[in-house]
Formats: sequence, structure tokens, C-alpha cells
Amino acid sequence: MIAILGAGKMGEALISGLLRAGRSPSDVVVVVRRSARAAQLRETYGVEAVSAADAVKGAEWHLIGHLQTNKTRVAAGRFALIQSVDSGHLADALARINVEQKVLVEVNVAREAQKTGVQPAEAGELISAVAEMLDLQGLMAMGPARGDPTPAFLELRTMRDEAQQRLGKALPILSMGMSDDFEAAVAAGSTMVRLGRILFGPRP
Repeated sequence: MIAILGAGKMGEALISGLLRAGRSPSDVVVVVRRSARAAQLRETYGVEAVSAADAVKGAEWHLIGHLQTNKTRVAAGRFALIQSVDSGHLADALARINVEQKVLVEVNVAREAQKTGVQPAEAGELISAVAEMLDLQGLMAMGPARGDPTPAFLELRTMRDEAQQRLGKALPILSMGMSDDFEAAVAAGSTMVRLGRILFGPRP
């Protein structure tokens, strides 16, 4: 299901991008990374989202930013999906809290030092470990800062497909694609895009 939270030309641009990529709007979930009006949604980072989740009712909240292990008790069980599990240590800390928590493994397919996420060479081992400890739903990644993002997105899709075969478990979520590269992401198989600027304009 797709949730178009922008209006007018912004929503039309998003739909057009999906169709140009050969995907149906019903194939892709949109996670809104920020809002034009704080009264509707608060822009949040890390566990600051907890207070916003309490303040804004009726929304499904995802944690996308890096989660420190010493903040897991605050975050676990408060988000519909934690998208940024990037180490066995973090997965273990979440599992020890003993609450049902859906997660994604974040993979640094861009191989950029400034990005978080497990390195691709180590991702298979982490994916298997997380699947044993938590409710693993799929994988998440950010595209490269420069150049064609398609190879990185295709690598994540292949990694997800191989993990499904290895684990014998469906991993339905591929969270990849932001305002600058979502068309390439959905063409490569993304099922969840994380959009802000394309819906609400540049950050003030």
C-alpha cells in the first residue's frame, strides 16, 4: 500500500516516478521523513522520535537513524519498525528486552565511510543472526552520495533474495530510495521509500 502524504504536484511527481519505473503505486510504501507542519508530524532523529510518537497519535512510526545500544530500552516496542540494525551487538541488546520488535538490517551497500550499516561482506552472517533473535522483515540501505545508485540497490535486492532462500523465510521489505534516487530504487525492487524533500520542499 502506498501512502501519498503530499498533495497536488508533489503527489503527482511521486506517482509519475513510480510509473516510469514500471511499478504500481500499490507495490511501494512511503515513509515520510519529515513534515511541512510540525502540528501534523514532528521531524525527529533517533530516540527523540519516542516523544513525538507519543504526541502524534494514529501514525505508524519507524526508527531510521542510527540506534545506540544504550538507547535500545527506550526504543524497543515503541516503533512499528526499527530500520537500522547494523550489528550483532545491537540486535542482541534489542532481543534482551524481550518485546516483539520488527526490524530491518541496514547494509552499507554504498561502501561510504560516512554511512552506517554493516559492510556487505559481513551482511550475510548478521542477517542470519538477527533472524534468530528478532522479527526480521528485510533490509535497508542508502544509495551512494554520487553516481548511479542502481548497482548498489540491485546488490541489496540480491542480498535479500539470497537471504530468503538461505533462511527459508520471507523478507518482504526492501527499504531503499530517497528523494534523489527513489526512481532507481523502485526500478531495482524497493518496496519502501523514505521521502522528505520531494514532498515538502527543501529544509528551511
